[in-house]
Amino acid sequence: MKKKIISILITLIIGFIVFYAALPAINVHSIGFWIFLTFLFITYSTTDLLVCANDIETWRKVPKRILIGFSMVLIIGIGLPLVNLFLSPLFHAKEYSNRIVINQDKEFSKEIAPVDFSTLPLLDKASSEKLGDRVMGQMPELVSQFYVSDLYSQINYNDSIIRVTPLEYNGLFKYFSNRKEGVKGYITVNSVTGKSSLKKLKKGMKYVDSAWFNENLSRYLRFKYPTKIFGEKTFEIDNEGNPYWIVPTIKYKGIGLKAEIASIIILDPIDGSSKEYKIEDVPTWVDHVYSASLIINQVNDWGKYKEGFWNASFGQKNVVQTTEGYNYIAMNDDIYLYTGITSVSTDESNIGFILTNMRTKETNFYRVPGAEEYSAMESAKGQVQQMNYEASFPLLINLNNRATYLLSLKDAAGLVKMYAFVDVEDYQKVEITDASLGIEKASENYLNKIWSETSNPSTAKLEKEIQIKKITSAIIDGVSYYYIVDTEDKKYKCSIKVEKDILPFLEEGDTIQIGYQEEKEVTNIEKIK
Repeated sequence: MKKKIISILITLIIGFIVFYAALPAINVHSIGFWIFLTFLFITYSTTDLLVCANDIETWRKVPKRILIGFSMVLIIGIGLPLVNLFLSPLFHAKEYSNRIVINQDKEFSKEIAPVDFSTLPLLDKASSEKLGDRVMGQMPELVSQFYVSDLYSQINYNDSIIRVTPLEYNGLFKYFSNRKEGVKGYITVNSVTGKSSLKKLKKGMKYVDSAWFNENLSRYLRFKYPTKIFGEKTFEIDNEGNPYWIVPTIKYKGIGLKAEIASIIILDPIDGSSKEYKIEDVPTWVDHVYSASLIINQVNDWGKYKEGFWNASFGQKNVVQTTEGYNYIAMNDDIYLYTGITSVSTDESNIGFILTNMRTKETNFYRVPGAEEYSAMESAKGQVQQMNYEASFPLLINLNNRATYLLSLKDAAGLVKMYAFVDVEDYQKVEITDASLGIEKASENYLNKIWSETSNPSTAKLEKEIQIKKITSAIIDGVSYYYIVDTEDKKYKCSIKVEKDILPFLEEGDTIQIGYQEEKEVTNIEKIK
């Protein structure tokens, strides 16, 4: 009995060390739990055999121990996969397809507001990282002690679209020398203006990823919530600028199947206090309840299994999937995930796209057939291929009631050199503009090009007959534009390319039939009869 106790104690000590390092959830739905359990069993069996090495009776029981050990391997190695098989899409395809509700009756031009360039998040994560590193480099007293995390969560902060990321300890020795005061602050980068700054905290953050021992964020969470399975955590700030970790907990069917968010833990990294919320009770300042990977996984299950398992595997009728990349769009004080929807044949075209609210999981599908995002990126790069620029993953915007991709073209240093607009439905319609001229000018150049290439009357949204009260012309970037005021004092703008045989001969008092689209101040003429 004494030797048994010794074996158990040794097993517990080794098990605690492994648990402290690996941090598995004590949860039967976690594969890590079963691996840890198997390790404990093997450790105990081996320890017991070694402790009792001089006991002949123990050696006589070796075959029985081997049989028990083999049975344990069978239970975990064969039993668990069998359980997962019975809970897999093979038998529950509809359940997998229904993990996410997707509204499919939405119209892009009616649901998505026209783009407002003054609030458009032009900076992607890579550009934000460079700006954040630059801010850190200007503070030598901090750069030797801390480094900037690569999280850069995009959030809405008091009506500003920003990316926020914490500082981290720069190694074990820097942790010991700074742990008393904690991590000094976090960095914000405005995704619209590019303004970046370091927010210094009165009290430092104690619980971060780079902390060691019990102050390490993952370890602190595990010991506080030993049975919870954690999802992808994000770093956010509330409306007062206080930092928090947003940690989703995951529930599964079987072992790691059909992942869904069970609750949200909001943890204060300064004092370690935390609170668990039901999904419907999460504070509205939190932007990331669901992770992009989880949303994409669920959307792919929706597209794959909505006609059943066998159709997904063989017939593949109406089977669709998300495209490889994704981006974020800010609307209505929330962050939305955007990604394209394409057929499984991967024909480099989209049948539409989805927008998912990252806080509520409300998902809308917009049927806008057109170019797949990477095709649009290649099309934009091809316009200036001699420059060897890299294209950012596109933003999807409503420009003049048309779905349009907006991309940045960057040089080898990651600096934005050009803006590119690409029509979603026809990615051959591309316009590249030097970034130094500004996004508004880039938009104007693109629209002028589209108007000049358009001769089909069906493209004009509105038609009317006007009488010219005043007409003037101007040359912009080598192109003649005519500015017309009608007898109702409404203003119109028209490129010479729209109708080069009529525009130069128009005079005050003439009556013409036009097709046009309305803008903020000037109405753009698309055709003239």
